[in-house]
Amino acid sequence: MSLIQKELSDFSVQCYQNGAFRTVTKADILGKWSVFFFYPADFTFVCPTELEDLSNLYDKFQAIDCEIYSVSCDTHFVHKAWHDTSERIQKLQYPMLADPTHTLAKDFEVYIEADGVAERGSFILNPEGKIVAYEVIAGNVGRNADELLRRVQASQFVAQHGDEVCPAKWQPGAETLKPSLDLVGQL
Repeated sequence: MSLIQKELSDFSVQCYQNGAFRTVTKADILGKWSVFFFYPADFTFVCPTELEDLSNLYDKFQAIDCEIYSVSCDTHFVHKAWHDTSERIQKLQYPMLADPTHTLAKDFEVYIEADGVAERGSFILNPEGKIVAYEVIAGNVGRNADELLRRVQASQFVAQHGDEVCPAKWQPGAETLKPSLDLVGQL
């Protein structure tokens, strides 16, 4: 079953960001684009490379009014401990959501019950809190922040220009397609 257009359920979780703990709720994410970036666990091997990759592009996500939320089933205290001990994680400026009760992981359908962790899943949500794009991949394969940024930009473009679609490898400013009734069967 597809999660496209699924609205995020109400939630309230703790977060670690910029040296402080705070609560993040569904109300906090509404009104702007969001990326929920699930990873299996803190103090692991692939995860810090992905989170650092996202951190390197964080200003570009912010420039297009998109917030990044990294999410694992660890507590906010574990997020802080990882931040305090890892040079890569110390670079992060975006919120690290703590999901020890698996509320978010279950809502996004990435929870691995046998292991108590989340799959590697990237979800793009529109300002109404609905999923417009996502991918879930094996835990041993890292993701590409450049491609995730491109997908957010393409999702924003089609949301603003409903009569146009973005072809493969589309980049901002590149040509788009305007489907005609003659071409609908070819989409």
